[in-house]
Amino acid sequence: MQSEAWNWSDIRVFLMVVREGSTLAASRKLGLAQPTVARRIDALEHATGLVLFERDTRGFKLTKNGHDLIKSAETVEAAANSFARHAVELSEAKPIRITAYAANFSPRMVDIVNEFSTTNPGIAFEFLPSVRALDLIAGEADIALRLVRSAPDPNLISRKISDAKWSLFGGKTYEEQFGLPISSKDLEGHRFVTFQRGDVPNVFHDWLLERIEPEQIVATYSELDLMHAAIRAGHGLGISNVKLLEPDETLIRCFDEIEELSAPHLLLVSPDAYRRPEVRAFVKYFAPRYAAIYKE
Repeated sequence: MQSEAWNWSDIRVFLMVVREGSTLAASRKLGLAQPTVARRIDALEHATGLVLFERDTRGFKLTKNGHDLIKSAETVEAAANSFARHAVELSEAKPIRITAYAANFSPRMVDIVNEFSTTNPGIAFEFLPSVRALDLIAGEADIALRLVRSAPDPNLISRKISDAKWSLFGGKTYEEQFGLPISSKDLEGHRFVTFQRGDVPNVFHDWLLERIEPEQIVATYSELDLMHAAIRAGHGLGISNVKLLEPDETLIRCFDEIEELSAPHLLLVSPDAYRRPEVRAFVKYFAPRYAAIYKE
């Protein structure tokens, strides 16, 4: 017996001869010439060092060795079929999965994606809104639009979009009742709402606690949209992204951007995803157009 990997094609022919009862019937099923089927059986017998069939005028009859190998051959067949199915699944078009805080999926951002889709109709997208930073290396998403306060994983492909700025905002109702602070040193006596949760850095909550008394915080939210709603309703002042809230005429920025809260706004891409040509094409198209929104 030769110490080599068996040829799956020979094993496939062996199983077909077993099932059909003759090389002629097997050749019809396999779409091969009968002499080719016979040669493949000879090759498998040579590779195994075993006689698998007895040949006579009535055709091929399984030997005991041949019969004993059927189960193992069927195991190889199942593994080969599984491999083929998995390869097909991997080769099929997959959506480009983009994760970001929900507000980043603005109409203008979606317009850029739709414009790309118009000229690339075979490419689909999946949007994954999340405050938590999904793990791109682990495959939770392909692309992230993310504000970062520490260096991202060096294995990620990175494109800078902008420098994100924050400030303190209040609603018109709050302004009418309590007025608004004019600087970060003018926070005494005011009420605040904050954002805080266990799976993201609580940068803004901590910044406030360094400057105010804990009892000045009247509500803490684990969802940014709820905090923004509380600011609009006049429940308290809150820190938020300037680009996000400035278009909202129901909110008033109290003072200039808080420079120490600034952070790079990046487009990050999983290295595995970036190997896909459609992802590279999308990043090349999307990144400069998305960045242009923040330069206006």
